Parts: sequence; structure tokens; C-alpha cells
Amino acid sequence: MASLKALKIRIGSVKSTQKITKAMKMVAAAKLRRAQEAAVAGRPYAERLERVMASLAARITVSASSPKLLAGTGKDDRHLLIVATSERGLAGAFNSNIVRAAKRKAEALIAEGKQVHFFVVGKKGRVLKRFFPTLIAGDHDMSGIKSVAFADAQKVADEVVRRYEAGEFDVAHLFYARFQSALVQEPVGRQIIPVAIDTSAEAAPASSAAVEYEPDEESILADLLPRNIAIQIFGALLENAASEQGSRMTAMDNATRNAGDMINRLTIQYNRTRQAAITTELVEIISGAEAL
Repeated sequence: MASLKALKIRIGSVKSTQKITKAMKMVAAAKLRRAQEAAVAGRPYAERLERVMASLAARITVSASSPKLLAGTGKDDRHLLIVATSERGLAGAFNSNIVRAAKRKAEALIAEGKQVHFFVVGKKGRVLKRFFPTLIAGDHDMSGIKSVAFADAQKVADEVVRRYEAGEFDVAHLFYARFQSALVQEPVGRQIIPVAIDTSAEAAPASSAAVEYEPDEESILADLLPRNIAIQIFGALLENAASEQGSRMTAMDNATRNAGDMINRLTIQYNRTRQAAITTELVEIISGAEAL
């Protein structure tokens, strides 16, 4: 049985931990509101841009002369998985869910005989080296960035497009966590190169107005496609920022509650141990008095 001193030290240690987790919960809650507003505000622009490109793509016939980001390389043998995670931990299952989704996709592609490489955005995604030590093609350091800006996403997009134009891969997939609430962050994996455009009637409704584009549709798409990739990555980073804070707030709230439960259990154990020690001392005193 632990001594009274050891129990007292442990109770003090858990109380100190509880103060830290409670403070981290409050900080995450304060950051969550701003991050959530940024993520929600960024969605309409990305969705509208996709509808515009779908409308343009519906007017052309995809061929070898079409923009490479739309037409693709004609093969799907080499895949690049862009895994966006956070720079910090203590965020519950936020990072592990994204990594797990990317890992499952990589294993499925490898089982089909495809070549797979990873491009990691964020420190926590480097854990993939444990499972695929030779398949990390590159990473982008996000440390020191307090608030995600479009310029940060543009750097990632430029690097990915450069690798694509250099012929390093045929298809790129982006993995991140879509924010739904502080309790729910859904891991998402989507193809961003070549751009998967839905040209169905629902995605690109026909308009009765006669629209004439100048320059032609392919030229406009050639300009919009790289920007769309940057917008999709920017949206993913914004969604990640909100998801990270939501997951951290929930995790720290659970940790604070667990610390409180542990303090109660240790306090009960401390009181029982102290009571047993006092009882033993009283028995010894009474026994000694009777012996006299």
C-alpha cells in the first residue's frame, strides 16, 4: 500500500496536471471560434469555383491538348498522397484519424500494384515514416505559422504542381479532416490532380443565357486549374485548423474530467490509509497501556 506521503505527492501532481488541461481547453475553445469562422467562410468560394470550372469543362472536349491538370497524364500508375496534419499533438484522435485514412488508401493502392509516395504537410504526419520509411517524397514545414494564410497553401500547391509537371506522379490525393463540430471531425480523402470535375447537370446546370468566353474555355481553365488546387489545399488547411482546436478542446475536457475522478479516488485512498494508520497507532497505545 502506498504511503501517505506518496499519495499526497501524487494528488498534488494530478491537480497540477488538471490545471494545465483546463487551461489548454480554454485556449482551444477561444481559438476554435475564429478557426471555425474561417473554415466556414472559405467553403462558398471553393464550391463556387468548382461549379464555374464544371461549367467550363462541360463546354469542351477533354483531349491531349487540354490542360494537363484536367486531362491527366493518361496513366494512374504513380500516386502522391498529400497528408495535411497539425504541428502539435494533444489533440485527441485528430492526427491519427487523418494518418490512418491515408495509410488505408496507400495500402489499397499498393495492393493494386500502384506506386505510392507521400507529401506531408505538418509535423505529425511524419509518423508515416514508421509504416512507409522509403515512401516520403517530401514535407512542408508549418511550424511558426500561427494563422493559416492563402500564401501558405499557395507554396504547397506550387510544390505539388511542380512535381506533377516534372512527371513525378500521375494522380494526387489530399487528406485532411473536415470540421463538422467540436465533437466530430471527419477524415476526408479526395483527388485533386487531375482535377475531378463533376460535369453532371446538377453540378453544372445549363443556363438559358448565351455566354461567350474570351479567351476560349481551355485558356480560362488553364488559369483556373492551378488556382483551384491552391484553393482546395487552403480550404483543407482551414478545415484542419478548426478540427484541431475542436478535437483538442474535447480531449482536454475529457482529460480534466478524468483528472478530477482520479483526484477523488486518490483522496478516498489517502483518507482510508490515514484512518488505518491512526487506528493502528491507537491499538498500539491501548495495548501498551494494558500491558502496564
